[in-house]
Amino acid sequence: MRTELFDYELPPEYIAQEPVEPRDASRLLVLHRTTGAMEHRVFREIGDYLHPGDLLVANDSRVIPARLRGRKPTGGKVELLLLRPLDDAGQEWECLVRGRGLREGARILLESPAGEDGPGPEAQVVAVHPDGTRAVRFAEPIWNHLDRLGQIPLPPYITGYRGDPERYQTVYSRRAGSVAAPTAGLHFTAERILALREQGIGWQTVTLHVGLDTFRPITEEEVEEHAIHTEWAELTPAVARAINETSLRGGRIVAVGTTTVRVLEHAATVAQGIDPYDHRACPWQRVAAFQGPVDLYIVPGYRFRAVDALVTNFHLPRSTLLLLVSAFIAQAHPEDLDAGRRLLLQAYEVAKQEGYRFFSFGDAMLILD
Repeated sequence: MRTELFDYELPPEYIAQEPVEPRDASRLLVLHRTTGAMEHRVFREIGDYLHPGDLLVANDSRVIPARLRGRKPTGGKVELLLLRPLDDAGQEWECLVRGRGLREGARILLESPAGEDGPGPEAQVVAVHPDGTRAVRFAEPIWNHLDRLGQIPLPPYITGYRGDPERYQTVYSRRAGSVAAPTAGLHFTAERILALREQGIGWQTVTLHVGLDTFRPITEEEVEEHAIHTEWAELTPAVARAINETSLRGGRIVAVGTTTVRVLEHAATVAQGIDPYDHRACPWQRVAAFQGPVDLYIVPGYRFRAVDALVTNFHLPRSTLLLLVSAFIAQAHPEDLDAGRRLLLQAYEVAKQEGYRFFSFGDAMLILD
């Protein structure tokens, strides 16, 4: 399948630079994947499409202050972006770096964002990887210094936001570890979650620590040649039980975001010893609890076993997220696997015509039958 098929034009003015207030005032494009019908609503009205007995599942990972600034002993400026810890202590990390001469052995002196509060621990580049990232070892575990030295890393397409960094966290974020927000959840307020629960709709969370590879475009000519990234995730026994019981009662599992989809579908396949693409499913449980790495690559042709409906944002061209959403829509058209891509890109064109806002701070979609 050619990657260029998942490309589309997006003028910069469609990329949201600030979030709307309140969170649930964002717009909601409702896409019925079976018929292709679309409706234009406001996110606070999402309950109109959910039924008592349905279960919303969201990713509770919290974005860490992963952007660090410092200098070399010679005075040159350095910027580090923590991607993932390489040891249990959090002393060695895979990082993106900005600065000259940061070869193996280079020393970095960390500084607080405004230069106050004294310096942080020293760091050293211990390896340079083929993809340009570095392994950086800190003189001591960096976790305890992040709140003082680090800044929340916004995506590069958000260029001028100076508002509250907490606005780039979901209201239910709990477990620190992501370097990018699970943005489909940014539309929920605490009041909206409570209102949905009063409506008889369940709420559970899983964890997947989001890495930057999630948003990187696919550069290979064929989507099958792309190497999917690995992220740490957990679905607890209690949540697995809630999902399985919901399914047995006939309720729908509504995933909040593509990161949640990857957790749920991993729990429905790999965690049960099932090859994701052999189309089998466990006959007596929808998902199984697990904890560990997830590298599930979902493209059109994948059969979803755990997710019945999806809340998501508008995604970047050529991204793995665009493929995942296309695959979810395509499941309603088993005779035509390309139908999902065509319908999704058609919805994106309608969204542009209607003035929807794209990407992390943008508006939302609800995709259901």
